[in-house]
Amino acid sequence: MRALVSRINRELAATPRPSLALKSLGSRFSHHHHDSPTKKEKKSSYILGPDLPDIWSPPRSTPPCPPPSQTPDEIRSGIVKEVYQMKESISKVPGLAVVLVGQRRDSQTYVRHKIKACQEVGIRSLTAELPDDCPEDEVVNTVSSFNEDPSIHGILVQLPLPQHMNEEKLLNAVSLEKDVDGFHPLNMGNLALRDREPLFIPCAAKACIELLLRSGVDLKGKNVAVIGRSKVVGLPLSLLLQRHHATVSIIHAFTKNPEDITRGADIVISAAGVANLVRGSWLKKGTIVIDVGTNPIEDPSSEHGYYLSGDVCYEEALQVVSAITPVPGGVGPVTIAVLLSNTLDSAKRAYGLS
Repeated sequence: MRALVSRINRELAATPRPSLALKSLGSRFSHHHHDSPTKKEKKSSYILGPDLPDIWSPPRSTPPCPPPSQTPDEIRSGIVKEVYQMKESISKVPGLAVVLVGQRRDSQTYVRHKIKACQEVGIRSLTAELPDDCPEDEVVNTVSSFNEDPSIHGILVQLPLPQHMNEEKLLNAVSLEKDVDGFHPLNMGNLALRDREPLFIPCAAKACIELLLRSGVDLKGKNVAVIGRSKVVGLPLSLLLQRHHATVSIIHAFTKNPEDITRGADIVISAAGVANLVRGSWLKKGTIVIDVGTNPIEDPSSEHGYYLSGDVCYEEALQVVSAITPVPGGVGPVTIAVLLSNTLDSAKRAYGLS
């Protein structure tokens, strides 16, 4: 045996080393190292893919919006009890701060709903309203002041922001411990890793899962089509669904024949932001549909000059689905309830409560 080992070692020692190949490979890397910045940018784009905006094509016809329906309030009732217990035990309540930039009517409406919801469950709320043309630094300073306020446990910057503002910069200004919207890179990154736990999960994505689980839907092994891939809903939702062992298909503006994918899905969740994009023909019999879309449709006869429509043709879908959330009155109220829940969790963490 020793003789055999000795012979093998001698043969290995005599084997030529592939030094020329390594040198050649090294020279190629050295050549790339001196490429111009333009070529580097092109290579980076090639690897990461082109950065193209999602531009959806709305359907030709627009069916009428269905009337709103009631949604369960189990989440809010639980929050009311815990906020009351916190106030009784330590004389503190959770605090939520909202930063609203500009005069968008829909954003103002959403903020009003959030503030009203805070009042209903006993959460303290503050709103900072800034003009559309204010500098970014003013928004950052406003967020920073809330970061330093120990009575504020949740901060959200209402989206969308004016076009001249850097959305990433402003969202990243929110302290990780107060990021109740769940958009901080570390919260999103931890959501993507199955062995990590984010401090907060984005509210609309969490709301969709809450609706499904509280309705007794077992997600394990289900085929789920998620329409839209935004960081607000589509992306975190797809990550959350995978944590529940669902098989997820992502449909975006460049997807070929999206209706073929949705017809094979057990659950369809749409967050594209295009009114009545999903027709009844896109859905198979018995599908469960969660409609996250909240799209204003101009209507001079309505009180506010518009009404809200979902991404799904509600009347058509009713003919084939086993369950569907209406718009308005479906996912929206649950999303606000999740925001309140995240704020409560943040306050409990800050005060060392279980």
